[in-house]
Amino acid sequence: MGNILNLNNSKTRWNYSYEVLQGESCKRRRLSSNSCEDNERLIPLLPDEITIQILARVPRIYYLNLKLVCRAWKATLVSSELFSVRKGLGTMEEWLYILTKVKDDKLLWYALDPLSRRWQRLPPMPKVGFEDETKKGLISFPLRMWSMMGSSIRIVDIIMSWLGRRDALDWMPFCGCSIGAVDGCIYALGGFSRASAMKSVWQYDPIKNSWAEASSMSVGRAYSKTGILNNKLYVVGGVTRGRGGLSPLQSAEMYDPHTGMWSQLPSMPFARAQVLPTAFLADLLKPIATGMASYRGRLFVPQSLYCWPFFVDVGGEVYDPNINSWLEMPIGMGEGWPARQAGTKLSVTVNDDLYALDPSNSLDSAKIKVYDYEDDTWKVAAVDVPIHDFTDSESPYLLAGLLGKLHIITKDANHNITVLQADMQHEHAGSAFSQSIISSPDNSITEDAESSAQSQGEFWKVLATRSGRSAELVNCQSLKI
Repeated sequence: MGNILNLNNSKTRWNYSYEVLQGESCKRRRLSSNSCEDNERLIPLLPDEITIQILARVPRIYYLNLKLVCRAWKATLVSSELFSVRKGLGTMEEWLYILTKVKDDKLLWYALDPLSRRWQRLPPMPKVGFEDETKKGLISFPLRMWSMMGSSIRIVDIIMSWLGRRDALDWMPFCGCSIGAVDGCIYALGGFSRASAMKSVWQYDPIKNSWAEASSMSVGRAYSKTGILNNKLYVVGGVTRGRGGLSPLQSAEMYDPHTGMWSQLPSMPFARAQVLPTAFLADLLKPIATGMASYRGRLFVPQSLYCWPFFVDVGGEVYDPNINSWLEMPIGMGEGWPARQAGTKLSVTVNDDLYALDPSNSLDSAKIKVYDYEDDTWKVAAVDVPIHDFTDSESPYLLAGLLGKLHIITKDANHNITVLQADMQHEHAGSAFSQSIISSPDNSITEDAESSAQSQGEFWKVLATRSGRSAELVNCQSLKI
């Protein structure tokens, strides 16, 4: 009996010792996992100033994973101090941000690091919706939702509603927001939610990798045009809903990211739209802004008169911030500005040169044109740009300036999103090709132009690709932080 009792006592003591050891082991693991939190320094025995200097030299593509180390590291990686050090060291990085529309009209942002050629998905955009007061009989109130619907309605459908189809507005989902980038942040402005034109503005901060609400515009607008001058965001035109349906806007305003305030600007005169020969045409043709370019310290806004399914170019107007006034656009610039679907005019300024893409009659190619300010003409800079035929796509291509080079974002034959970069080593070939065409009396391609065009196939190189499937291109912006 005594032996049995001794055996049981030994077993009891062994179990107790095991439990103590197991408890100590778990405690050590807990202490180890929280050691970063409890330590006063980011890296033990190393001053935080040195650690920040190290982190400032790490490529930003790795920051998303480094934030998982602990709360202290996460706070440091989203701090203004770290990015101030990066700026001082010259390790700022310029990324390309692409907005796409996928299945079920969902909008997704992707960021491309051009150096590592790696993609990073952004958090979903927030939105503000409104209850349909015509059906509810109640005052509209905002509903904040963290999943954003995209636009299944093209701008041509918006234009058709000007002809009296006001019922189309009653079922309109969120669509038509405009995108701009200034002071290291991306802004999503306005848009339609059901039948209401929105004033709301949302800001994406790539340092914090999050969206936040910014100061609202003074006027609700959709399909407006945006541009950047002197580190300020300008918004002009667009459409809003009036008593007779959708109405074009002539108003303009400017956002200062440092003060967070909007300022009113003089409205666009639409001078050429005021000289229509009859009141009937004046009522039928609606003047709208079809694009915007920040160029030579001013804002160039091409304009058109719409009457679905037709549109008529009427040149455009130029906003000069030095005199706070609108001027008439140079004739050659307005008349020659290449247009894409529904008359919208896409352009980008790279190294002080204004570029636009001119779709050709061929299904699988296009031309890049550059504006000559002195001659007031658009000249061919590159031919046979590999743009595939996506006639059912609302936006088959986008233009961007990245790392001082011209880029085209499109989809290849396999429906992959492709970022094409202009190879500046072959830029002289495009210039020679352009000059050869211009010097030809009938604008035909001469033998010199043919020899110059032989290197055009090497003018473009693929910077990066990603699976696109059914995604449609919506917008793109470049940010350097």
